[in-house]
Amino acid sequence: MTRKIDELFLFMSQNRQYNKDLQQRYYRSFITSCVTEKEKIISLLYHIANTQSRPNIDRLAGFYKTIINAESSLRTFAQFMQIINPSVPCGFESLYNGMLKQTGWGAKTSALLSKSIYHLHNGQYSPELKIWDDVPSAIEDTQRFYLPVDSVITAVFQKLDPAVNWNFKSINSYLKTKYTSSEIEIWDDLWFWGFITQNGSQDRKFAWNENKYWVLKESDKSSNIIIEIKGKCEEFLNVIN
Repeated sequence: MTRKIDELFLFMSQNRQYNKDLQQRYYRSFITSCVTEKEKIISLLYHIANTQSRPNIDRLAGFYKTIINAESSLRTFAQFMQIINPSVPCGFESLYNGMLKQTGWGAKTSALLSKSIYHLHNGQYSPELKIWDDVPSAIEDTQRFYLPVDSVITAVFQKLDPAVNWNFKSINSYLKTKYTSSEIEIWDDLWFWGFITQNGSQDRKFAWNENKYWVLKESDKSSNIIIEIKGKCEEFLNVIN
């Protein structure tokens, strides 16, 4: 397990560009059409909440009312944090904890928002995607950073060690013992590689799944990139098998 985890982390560290390109196209699809900071954060909140398999519409509606009707203009990260987690220092951990307090939000979506806010402000994505000027550009290792664990990531860990009951809590606890907060963010790429190499939803089989790659709206459909990513998937599968 330890050797495979180390090899997997090295693979993801060396192949970050593929998921980054996908993520950038994803963010662009719903942020660049917005004008104000408030419009951008609300658009992001809607898209992330809708990644839930069974979103609680009644609970989410209450959250949206709070944000949309907020007296604050939401021109800054601090103003947003004042609504969801007031009286604490602004950061990615306090953002995660604040979202956990909101109706309709769970651990995965809270972690997903924290990760997305980091992506949009770390200087590695297009400047047009930036929402606020007061978001930290780096993850402080004194603050905990959570991986947005879902069934795709859980299946990979189950493949690596079937004896453990892997879930959001156990995976994040395990990663915390081995990696810094900034290194845990690299593990977010696991979803991309895991998604396009899994077949089925119950007893998942691991193999290159080109159909899954094609259904990702923001994936690069050029033939040379698909061939390149297929080859990278073979490297990924060699690590986890």
